[in-house]
Amino acid sequence: MKFKLSLFLFFISTYLLSQDKFSKEFSFVSDNDLYVSTFKDSYYTNGLFLSFKYLSNSKNEKLEKKVLEWKIGHEMFTPYKSIVQDITQHDRPFAGYLFGSFSINRIFKNNKTFKTEFQLGVIGPSAFSKELQNFIHNIYGFNKAVGWEHQIKNALGLNFNTEYNALLTKNNATNFDVTWVNSAKIGTVYTNFSSGFYARIGFKPLQKIINSIAFGTNLNNEKTSYKREIESFLYLKPTLRYALYDATLQGSFLNKNSEVTKELIPLIFNLEVGLKFTANQFNFGYTFNYNTNKTKDLRFNNGHKYGTITINYLMN
Repeated sequence: MKFKLSLFLFFISTYLLSQDKFSKEFSFVSDNDLYVSTFKDSYYTNGLFLSFKYLSNSKNEKLEKKVLEWKIGHEMFTPYKSIVQDITQHDRPFAGYLFGSFSINRIFKNNKTFKTEFQLGVIGPSAFSKELQNFIHNIYGFNKAVGWEHQIKNALGLNFNTEYNALLTKNNATNFDVTWVNSAKIGTVYTNFSSGFYARIGFKPLQKIINSIAFGTNLNNEKTSYKREIESFLYLKPTLRYALYDATLQGSFLNKNSEVTKELIPLIFNLEVGLKFTANQFNFGYTFNYNTNKTKDLRFNNGHKYGTITINYLMN
């Protein structure tokens, strides 16, 4: 009886919390190929991102809300193995990118969003990727990474990124919808353009894209028309990306002294398959990521796979 009462109270508290309005959010995102394989440690091998989001107080009759975000991020890249020291065996360069960013996500009342982001950082040894990878390897008991002395050289990272999303269709039961997703990156680290679709299948009725954890639009306050709702869904996100420039592969045009550089394959197919759900003041997610080869003559030439774990905590 006590167990049933405790279980009942837990679900009631979960329901009540889901009805609250939370205007701030801390987010932790971790990318790693270990999340899909215990023996792969290559290419885009690790990403760590910490961010803080909050609602803007500015008003606009076309906007439902505006979400501001500060972020610190780190991305790490290695050849087919992190212990390859001979540069003739580097099928892609060692590279690291450390940055801070500020973004504004404009959430329109007509189920569209437009996000702009400015990144400032550094690519090269000053990103401390060598030190971070050896720290991670020590935790898991892996061999010490070697070959980082041949990584992409130091250069300033400046990037301007945008995202545009628009609902395309949904069913009457509101447990399935498809959104058109687009992004563009222009700068000294990445320049590329992508477009695709984001399909959601809900275990519960889906929230609109302007109030969902799927698009980072779930923050609300007394001025918004929405409140936090329970969400739980699977999603599929295929996109095509056309890349013009990637400093982690080609080296930065601001510093042409990198010892190992590779040719860029322009057209890339990306696929994300994942699960996202809410629990009290938390949001959780796991994503399986796949992309086709980004450069030629890779040892593993059947594309790259990695996982993403997301944990968000909401506050008033």
